[in-house]
Amino acid sequence: MTEDQIIAFCDALPGAVRDHPFGPETDVWKVGDKIFALMAVGSAHVSLKCADPDYAEMLISVGRAGKAPYLPRGGWIYVDATALDDDEMTHRLQESYDTVRSHLPKRVQAELG
Repeated sequence: MTEDQIIAFCDALPGAVRDHPFGPETDVWKVGDKIFALMAVGSAHVSLKCADPDYAEMLISVGRAGKAPYLPRGGWIYVDATALDDDEMTHRLQESYDTVRSHLPKRVQAELG
């Protein structure tokens, strides 16, 4: 998946907002003011959250993902989007969004549609 495809996918998710709280070199997507994806501009390397922290640890241990820099453990991984097929990358992005969204207050979730 290309960087442009990642941007288009994340920008299209309901309630997703792209921000640059760490400076212009890092795209950060949030839903309900909670981060679900980060990407260093020009790298196609994305940090995102897995629904299951144990699965995230397994992906890291087998080399399919790395530890997400600057983020707490708890299911955060770091992937090279160019090394994954588009279906897997889309799944990872969607799962991260869904996981973060599911932990938002019900009122906020309802406002997102």
